[in-house]
Amino acid sequence: MASITLRSATADDRPRIRELLATCFGSRSDPSEHEHAAELFPIERAILAVDGDQIVGHTVDRTMTVTVPGSNTVQACGVSAVGVAPTHRRRGILRQLYTELHRRAEADNLPLTMFTASEGTIYGRFGYGPSTIRHEISIDRRRAEFRPGTPDPGGVRIESLDNAKDHLREVYDRWRRLVPGAQVRPEANWQLWFADPERYRNGASGLFVLTHPDGYVLYRRKWGDNDENTASVTEFCAVTPDAHIALWRVLLSLDLCTKIEGSLTENDPLPYLVTDPRLVKVTDRYDGMWTRVMDVPAALTTRGYRADLDVVVSVVDPFREAGGAFALRVRDGVAECERTDAAPDLELGIDVLGSLYFGAHRARVFAAANRIQAKDATVLRAFDEAFATDRDAELGWFF
Repeated sequence: MASITLRSATADDRPRIRELLATCFGSRSDPSEHEHAAELFPIERAILAVDGDQIVGHTVDRTMTVTVPGSNTVQACGVSAVGVAPTHRRRGILRQLYTELHRRAEADNLPLTMFTASEGTIYGRFGYGPSTIRHEISIDRRRAEFRPGTPDPGGVRIESLDNAKDHLREVYDRWRRLVPGAQVRPEANWQLWFADPERYRNGASGLFVLTHPDGYVLYRRKWGDNDENTASVTEFCAVTPDAHIALWRVLLSLDLCTKIEGSLTENDPLPYLVTDPRLVKVTDRYDGMWTRVMDVPAALTTRGYRADLDVVVSVVDPFREAGGAFALRVRDGVAECERTDAAPDLELGIDVLGSLYFGAHRARVFAAANRIQAKDATVLRAFDEAFATDRDAELGWFF
């Protein structure tokens, strides 16, 4: 450990950072992506772990505007490209990187840090919990039919990616204002999607686009064995229920297509719109985003709540000093929160609080797993209902 030091990155470090990340993630970026990546995550925000002249660890972040329950927004630290060289495992490098990252987030008064994780067993010890849920699904398009009486709103158009750019930006911005977990999308990320790099395609076609006044779909087509043709949905954005139904009606009407693949949130209504809900087969369940609460009162007073609440919560933080006992009072969806010496009604880890924050997970389920201890069932029920949301949390753009 004595040989490992941390420092900020410079532009001269970029080639070696790319090589480290390519080794860690098993994929090389195309040179056409480098400019957009540099705009998304500026080099001056990168933290490096170095051993002599070797870069052996890396993380980078940017400040994001993210929607929270109640359609409010908060500034958060969005972390990306976390990697440690396989030659330097078990030396505490990741802990060093996160200690410095959290110090910077606290100095910037950011109440949340969040990222998309490649592995699910690493980050709980740093206070992070999975905070969105996605279901990978596969549908036999040839057998899928909508239930009688399901509306047919229409309004869907076939567009080229070039012609649809302004529409995609406008609809996404309307959508992200309604959806907990969705972030303001930087232009550099749009430009990366519009470039449609070959390595994003996984052997499939370039992007096809369907638009609706209140939504859009981006998808690819791929031929397989025995004339199987799959439409893989890479992005589905619907502001209204009508847009959701209209876009799925067109997807399930694609000619020369045997299978539709995509992802849904936990409570997406698609299985209930078709005559055979078993056709919407869940092939995987995964977390889209992980979240850590850096400042409990600031985070809890920013989001809205579905029910009134009076409770003292004990938050255990094994990695930083954000924990403690907090009096949380909610009236008409608006919260007040402050430190207190009162006896707690509930106790939970700060990672669990991160999982509850956007509403994707329920407190009662964590209690059943013995990860929330409540004074009694009435307190737990009130806490669970207050943190619930009317709309599923979703990651806006992948980072």
